[in-house]
Amino acid sequence: MPYWLMKSEPDELSIHDLKRLTKARWDGVRNYQARNFMRSMNPGDLFFFYHSSCPEPGIAGIARIEGEPYPDPTALDPQSHYHDAKATAEKNPWTARDVAFVEAFTAVLPLATLRDQAGLEELPLVKRGSRLSVMPVDDEQWRLILSLVRR
Repeated sequence: MPYWLMKSEPDELSIHDLKRLTKARWDGVRNYQARNFMRSMNPGDLFFFYHSSCPEPGIAGIARIEGEPYPDPTALDPQSHYHDAKATAEKNPWTARDVAFVEAFTAVLPLATLRDQAGLEELPLVKRGSRLSVMPVDDEQWRLILSLVRR
């Protein structure tokens, strides 16, 4: 089973918001590589929910991909800060996914801890210059991160 890490600013959508809602739309991704990762996900895939651009960035929980990818409606909405003036209903290059809550961690696993952990050197999140909001996580990285959360 492929695993992922997806970043969200908590004031936009947090793991606690997702817990309350149970399901939500993941939208606003405006990087082609991150979009391609979103398109390659399968229903049921799990991802680490990462809080970014906040006082305590880090992994806050786990969520699951629901259903198939679809055109991101925020690209067509002039009121959205994710609006893309070049996107049209016929040619919308951006993708959204529905996601479901799985688990909120009791504490956020900080980015600093991830950076210092042996075995996570190849995790795209900890590599210099990697700013993708959606990225793959291999089985070994997934297990190692879970062991850090559960200890």
